[in-house]
Amino acid sequence: QVQLVESGGGLVQAGGSLRLSCAASGSSFSINTMGWYRQAPGKQRESVASITRGGTTNYADSVKGRFTISRDNTKNTVYLQMNSLKPEDTAVYYCNAAILVGVLRNYWGQGTQVTVSS
Repeated sequence: QVQLVESGGGLVQAGGSLRLSCAASGSSFSINTMGWYRQAPGKQRESVASITRGGTTNYADSVKGRFTISRDNTKNTVYLQMNSLKPEDTAVYYCNAAILVGVLRNYWGQGTQVTVSS
């Protein structure tokens, strides 16, 4: 069984920074694309950023230039560096990973709360 565990969320003032981490653990597997989603109260979950195993990144327009996604393949960990945070960034952030365990499947973390105050 593969598990994704997020950490790094919290409360920060507008303009501040947070760094989210997501570590995948379990038996032997290969992680393809990893990414971050977020869901604000009353809104649908949306993609924030993604990164392929080779390092190709993709960002939502709303976070481009402020957020940076990266990964450490040796640690099976993906990071989201969030700078210049805005109140609109307040949401539960979820880690997602496409993992090959015989077949390619999507896995989700439990979510970590990010709250940006003004």
